[in-house]
Amino acid sequence: MGTIMARKRKDGKTGFTAQLVRKKDGKIVWREAKTFDTKREAQSWIHWREAEIDKPGAIEKLTKGDSTLSDAIDKYLAAKRTIGRTKEQCLRTIKTFPIASKDSRTIRSVDIVAFADELLSGGRKPQTVGNYVSHLAAIFRDAKAAWDIDLDYAEMQAAQRTLTRLEKTSKSEERTRRPTLGELDKLMQHFADRQIRAPHSAPMCKLIGFGIFSTRRQEEITRILWADLDEQHSRILVRDLKHPGQKKGNNVWCELVPEAMAIIKSMPRTGPEIFPYTGDAISAAFTRACQFLEINTEEMPEVDRLVFHSLRHEGISRLFEMGRTIPLAASVSGHRTWNSLKRYTDIKETGDKYAGWRWLEQITK
Repeated sequence: MGTIMARKRKDGKTGFTAQLVRKKDGKIVWREAKTFDTKREAQSWIHWREAEIDKPGAIEKLTKGDSTLSDAIDKYLAAKRTIGRTKEQCLRTIKTFPIASKDSRTIRSVDIVAFADELLSGGRKPQTVGNYVSHLAAIFRDAKAAWDIDLDYAEMQAAQRTLTRLEKTSKSEERTRRPTLGELDKLMQHFADRQIRAPHSAPMCKLIGFGIFSTRRQEEITRILWADLDEQHSRILVRDLKHPGQKKGNNVWCELVPEAMAIIKSMPRTGPEIFPYTGDAISAAFTRACQFLEINTEEMPEVDRLVFHSLRHEGISRLFEMGRTIPLAASVSGHRTWNSLKRYTDIKETGDKYAGWRWLEQITK
């Protein structure tokens, strides 16, 4: 039972302090007190509060150390064996905002909406804010079950619905940018000249060509091993092919068109990887070259800029322009459904625009 103590206040009136104490193994594990103007209010509070703290697990929850959102993010990053570079960067950036230092038990939908407003006021677009909130939602979803951190996933879901209705978040625009032959000629000449000046630099001409003809993503290219090559059947085993529901172990055999096979056969066997370079280095070199050659400009919207991933779009669209059916195009790209493949059916002409391309002979020898 709780106790009530009457005490005189400075103004001469009497206050009634209700106290609750709970012990375990002879030791006090919880102590709580609250002061009221009347004894009746103090008694009512004791009856209500005792019922609350005597519920199974209530004391354990009350005595558990405070955990912040930042703590939950750290545990998530430590627990995930594989995580995308962009997602990790977003989560680490969230840790720099005030919401990250809040007690996880106190975070409500209004706090999440306020965080989104901070991102917007900092110049980020609704698409970017949507990505931040989506990555944060993964923390809310798993925190309680995985680490007993009290983040309320229902509050996150309510915030997401509100942000969508208020148009503070939106889905990312799909990139449909394809390089022109003129732009590719500029890039190939730029990197051919660089190869002469720096013979040991990454063979970007070959990598650009392979990106187009194989339709592979830059990270997939860097993971391909000589042991994954099935030359007899003109195919390659793409390990951990990107898939929304399966991050690891999604190994898929993908067809190699003749041009892609020829580029592979032109590479020296200096180690287990066919292309022993990092995705970051490939992406950075490509991005810098596009800026230097003024293919991309500061004023250009992000979605319209040429990036290495644009080569995949180019390669898949080329297959359709050459008359490949959906299943035959998918055998090269690795797509499993038409839904995910149809955005690449950006047919601008018929036939193979790379027939007689002057760089093809150079990148296959």
